[in-house]
Amino acid sequence: MTATSPLPAAEELDSTPGGNPSGTPDATPGSTPGGNAGDTAGSTVGTKAGGAPRRGHRADFHADLSASLTVFLIALPLSLAIALATGAPLQAGLVAAAVGGIVAGRLGGAPLQVSGPATGLTVVTAELIQRYGWRTTCAVTVLAGCCQLGLAALRTARSALMVSPAIVHGMLAGVGVTIALAQLHIVLGGTPQSSALANVTGLPGQLAHLHPAALGVSAVTLVVLLGWPRLPGRVGLALRKVPAALAAVATATAFAALAGLSLPRVDLPSWSSHALPELPEGPVLGIIAAVLTVTLVGSVESLLSAVATDKLIATQRRTGNRPPRADLDRELRGQGAANILSGALGGLPIAGGAVRSMANVKSGAAGRRSVMLHGLWILLAAGLLVPVLDLIPLAALAALVMAVGVQMVNATHLRTVTRHREILVYATTIAAVVLGGVLAGVAIGIAVAVAMALHRLARTRITVEVHGGVHRVCARGQLTFLAVPRLSRVLNQIPPGGRVVVELDGSFMDHAAYETLQDWQDSHLVHGGSLEVTGRSTTRTAGLNRPDLAARADRAPDHAEEADRADRADRADRAERSPRGGHHCCRPWTPWKNHCDHRPEGEPTIPGAATAPDAAEVVEAAPPRAPRRRGAGQLASGISAFQRDTAPHVRDELARLAREGQRPSQLFLTCADSRLVTSMITASGPGDLFTVRNVGNLVPLPGAESTDDSVAAAIEYAVDVLKVDSITVCGHSGCGAMQALLNSTPGAPMTPLRRWLRHGLPSLERMASRHHAWARIAGRLPADAVEQLCLTNVVQQLEHLRAHESVARRLAEGTLELHGMYFHVGEAQAYLLSEGEDFFDCRVFDSVGLHV
Repeated sequence: MTATSPLPAAEELDSTPGGNPSGTPDATPGSTPGGNAGDTAGSTVGTKAGGAPRRGHRADFHADLSASLTVFLIALPLSLAIALATGAPLQAGLVAAAVGGIVAGRLGGAPLQVSGPATGLTVVTAELIQRYGWRTTCAVTVLAGCCQLGLAALRTARSALMVSPAIVHGMLAGVGVTIALAQLHIVLGGTPQSSALANVTGLPGQLAHLHPAALGVSAVTLVVLLGWPRLPGRVGLALRKVPAALAAVATATAFAALAGLSLPRVDLPSWSSHALPELPEGPVLGIIAAVLTVTLVGSVESLLSAVATDKLIATQRRTGNRPPRADLDRELRGQGAANILSGALGGLPIAGGAVRSMANVKSGAAGRRSVMLHGLWILLAAGLLVPVLDLIPLAALAALVMAVGVQMVNATHLRTVTRHREILVYATTIAAVVLGGVLAGVAIGIAVAVAMALHRLARTRITVEVHGGVHRVCARGQLTFLAVPRLSRVLNQIPPGGRVVVELDGSFMDHAAYETLQDWQDSHLVHGGSLEVTGRSTTRTAGLNRPDLAARADRAPDHAEEADRADRADRADRAERSPRGGHHCCRPWTPWKNHCDHRPEGEPTIPGAATAPDAAEVVEAAPPRAPRRRGAGQLASGISAFQRDTAPHVRDELARLAREGQRPSQLFLTCADSRLVTSMITASGPGDLFTVRNVGNLVPLPGAESTDDSVAAAIEYAVDVLKVDSITVCGHSGCGAMQALLNSTPGAPMTPLRRWLRHGLPSLERMASRHHAWARIAGRLPADAVEQLCLTNVVQQLEHLRAHESVARRLAEGTLELHGMYFHVGEAQAYLLSEGEDFFDCRVFDSVGLHV
């Protein structure tokens, strides 16, 4: 149920200059194991692979020292605020921040990820403290750390990324809503209730008894927090080097002190009275559920944050300055060790933090020393800065955490789940987390997701239409026993003796549906009717159209072997009688035989090619082949096959198009690669597509140096004369033009090919830039730098299209659409570019399955 690997929205504050990164793709060209194919991705054409040389140890230390101070200034107020939100002793937040920095930073597998008090566990921890007390909660944290060590030993870290993004986003949003509702009471000068529902019902009474001092301090905190990243001018640029969270809390503290306001403040008790864990007390099942909840939520939050940190590093740095990619099992092991020590020392549960990690990366950290130093500064502050920390008003910390909670309900997440039709899972998980807690919310979200998946699998639309005396029955979806009543009802409406076409638009038919259709077919044929069973796009379906195969394997197991032999014999007979012969998978193009090689055993074959057993038997019965013809003979053979087999079927349609002229609905711009058969991958026919092909599916910008007017002329003709409704730019895997762009070197002599490929340089620059959204394929990482550039090139060429005057005009009128497409040749899989961007600000290519 995975669409993308979601980034935890916890702590999403604009903590560093520049805000969130503009593009964090699922993978970077240099991040695939097994080679350095992507080393050139971060450089422009002509830069040698490998990027900038590695900095010296002295420079690395200075970078780590500077980054550690930045992260410390963010983590200090945030740790206190999270502790306040959970109801734990405030120093517990400092313990978790110090242990997370030192232990998880040293033992973890993500060198630049910063761990500390887990925002995603705020609600869980608060519930545990209310139910079992603080000391038992510490023991639960220790046990959860032991569970994380066990999961790391089993190497299960990657499985955490399989959780549906709608459930993770919904869980975090539900936690955010619960946090915001609780802290709103403190912002207004009151005390939060025990549940989110109680906090909602108690709001009217809280609003009737406002505390002006707390409300004023909270307002100052929120204004500074939201306005700090937007300070203009050079002064603003200098001030923005101070993290927004620290600036907000410091300003609110100064305001409260100068105004002489009397309101609750931070009160750090003596460390000598700090509470340590005790043996868990309470129902065994309740303790087990608590341990599992802390383990699950903390692990998922940490691992997804580690993945997001990797992506941010890839967009910000060249290969030579990148630390190693995250080892997720080691990261889980480090989180487990940190939680054991944090719980043992009376600290909060620990998890990787998105914003602290982003601040660490963007501050120039070179390695894990910055994370460990930040933990050391927290430790020193907890011992030396207690008088300063005691000046902070609790309302300022509450406002800070409330802002964190609100930002956890992310609009980008909402758009993503809506686009993937998972809004029901998302909304249900939010409501369940708010009303029933994290564990119950996640369980209910998983149940709803599974129910939706089963519903989509079982949903089948069966319709019947009559055109020209032909009854066309369309079954869209999977034909299972659940659809048999509807199928029977529709089939029984067809009069005996009629002409029927049954179109099966699905990938699965179970035994019950097969028997129902086969029995009706036998009866219909006996009464003099005719029947044709097809798949999508009028592809004839074998088996159901032949009465002699009525007892095939899935209908009568006792005769399975006999039916199988009859099926193979029938295919062999048809192969021998076919004037074109060849393998059924490529029969329309068999005269060429460049695309595949289905030869008898004993002849040399393409390495790695597989031959189906029944296909081998067919070939054995076929007569010896004549030597292959090349050149004009091959062309003539293909033309002859067309005239003999295809022309009789399309002659009437082509005659109509000749009379009426072409009226294509789409301009299809793709690469000249011979492996892209546009009519095949789009199931289009004569008159459907106005096709333009060139090397690299490039669209030169208007007025570009050494531009090619043929592409611009085709665009103008399609848009202004043919009035196409849409334009599609289609790239493909293994594109030689993109490979040439990556491998080009400066000073090479200009050839026609090199001059043409200069129109692809903006795509290469886009991939190397951190100011543009990257492109990725939904559900998996790009294979290498070439695939990443192929995807990025489609997005860039769509931008070039918008620069053409005729296209811009039609887009403004709302009469033209632009689409991006990517075809993976090896997988025979098409991907369409979705609208907007995902959570990582990436342009996503979604796979196109059987149903669109």
